[in-house]
Amino acid sequence: MTDPKPRIAIIPGDPSGIGPELIAKLLHEEGVTEAADILLIGDDHVWQQGADQAGLPIALSQIDEAAIDSQTGLAWLPMQTIEPDAVKIAEVTQAGGTCSLRCLDKALDLAMADKVDGVLFGPFNKAALTSAGLNAEDEHRYMARYIGFDGYHSEINVLDDLMTTRVTSHIGLRDVAERITPEAVEQAIGLAEDTCRRAGKQRPHIAVAALNPHAGDNGKFGREEIDILQPVIDAAQASQKHVTGPWPSDTVFLKAKQGEVDAIVTMYHDQGQIAIKLMGFDRGVTVAGGLPVPVTTPAHGTAFDIAGQNKANVGATLQAFNLLVRMARNHRASRAAA
Repeated sequence: MTDPKPRIAIIPGDPSGIGPELIAKLLHEEGVTEAADILLIGDDHVWQQGADQAGLPIALSQIDEAAIDSQTGLAWLPMQTIEPDAVKIAEVTQAGGTCSLRCLDKALDLAMADKVDGVLFGPFNKAALTSAGLNAEDEHRYMARYIGFDGYHSEINVLDDLMTTRVTSHIGLRDVAERITPEAVEQAIGLAEDTCRRAGKQRPHIAVAALNPHAGDNGKFGREEIDILQPVIDAAQASQKHVTGPWPSDTVFLKAKQGEVDAIVTMYHDQGQIAIKLMGFDRGVTVAGGLPVPVTTPAHGTAFDIAGQNKANVGATLQAFNLLVRMARNHRASRAAA
């Protein structure tokens, strides 16, 4: 029995940035339109803008929402979210944020109705989203609230075969240590393991990074490793999970480069972000970890400095698509088996 072919919803992201250009380039990458049935969601002039910027044609074959269940190949679900003269290349605008959110809402609606198996979005601009009424810390929390999901979820960063997640995220460094609790570490490990499995790795090796220099040096530089991290790791190992650590954060990514681990759980934002971006900024992917439907996006931003100039590198978008296809295929198969 062959794996089910997934249906992927793609939205352009902020129309003022490089998202429309990236999607146009993605659709011309070898094997992309064969890997999944693709549903483009958004305004026709935004998709045409991306095609013009990339110098690559996009054939918009319009489909009605009622016909999505039987859709194959490449199709376009039209929306009217922004007027053509409201698209301001390389500018933060409320109109651009509104366009982004409305397309995202529609894609999530279709995903929760089981009409699509995953969602890929071009880069968003957080300032534009906020001006349009995001009213959340980031788009990941917005998505969870929009679909009514109250389970544990967090951003997962992916580079090639390596995933990273973190115990704390967008908070000040002075507040990190008090947020490192056994429950928070357990949740981060669980999220990393679940996301790896959804991507096809059945028993992933998850490495836990230490908080303190030299993993605390037996308590000399702090006791978080002794009192919090080690007991959680021991409990995970006792339940047959392949979890190791705590590893000093200045060496754990060397293990990743050597292919020894599948995922790293870091303690705070930059502990993992600096390393993974240095290892491959143009290939990085962000996953909305923990949500009931697979969602991915390239890890870089809207790149206003090169928007509209046909300079955008499609590498991260292609990686986001390929990962999403694997996750969406598993998601579709698990629903069919339920």
